[in-house]
Amino acid sequence: MNNQKENIPNHVAIIMDGNGRWAQKQEKPRKMGHEEGMEAIRRVTMQASKRGVKVLTLYAFSTENWKRPPQEVHFLMQLPIRFFDRFVPELQKNNVKVNMIGFEEKVPKSTKKAISKAMDQTKNNTGMTLNFAFNYGGRAEIVKATQALCEKVLKNELTSTDITPEHIEEHLFTHSLTPYQDVDLLIRSSGEKRLSNFLLWQNAYSEFYFTDLLWPDFNAKIFDEALFEYQKRQRRYGAL
Repeated sequence: MNNQKENIPNHVAIIMDGNGRWAQKQEKPRKMGHEEGMEAIRRVTMQASKRGVKVLTLYAFSTENWKRPPQEVHFLMQLPIRFFDRFVPELQKNNVKVNMIGFEEKVPKSTKKAISKAMDQTKNNTGMTLNFAFNYGGRAEIVKATQALCEKVLKNELTSTDITPEHIEEHLFTHSLTPYQDVDLLIRSSGEKRLSNFLLWQNAYSEFYFTDLLWPDFNAKIFDEALFEYQKRQRRYGAL
């Protein structure tokens, strides 16, 4: 891969798609696809950290995923517990900091406890931030920010005409990732080509990379290919 370290994306976001289809192809239960997907998370996290990415945001569970069968939802809620129990020592070794964005409502206490514990254990790490979007939805996030700004207007702390993009960004979940809240490179696996309500504001000027590879098969080599493709592109932000 290209060694131009100055052109590594600061913030990479991934829509990890294809766990269920991978399991189906292997004639295995869907939960086995999620298990293998967890291993892919480990591989990609280590590679992103190695390449100098500042923030890696993973779409782990969306606000729409509650529509899935209860048994699968329950299994997905247990995955963070198992992931952090297994991989926090490796994250510590590689100076990776854990963060989470999303709505805490409806998330089981045991899941929230596991995530909070991992965040606390890694809070002093100064390397890459591994940012899980869990019970996250882009539209709901923007609504939440809008409601917060409306409250400020009602309290005369702000006028409607004074509201700027910066005001909105201050009330998005990703504000904690400043100065890397905007996505530079969005990756989606499994051949689908849509945002699926993921970081709608933050992806306004991101570069997209799509691959037909199913998420459990994702590895360091494919991640590097995405970075190389990013390095070849010119980002103009509307200018010439």
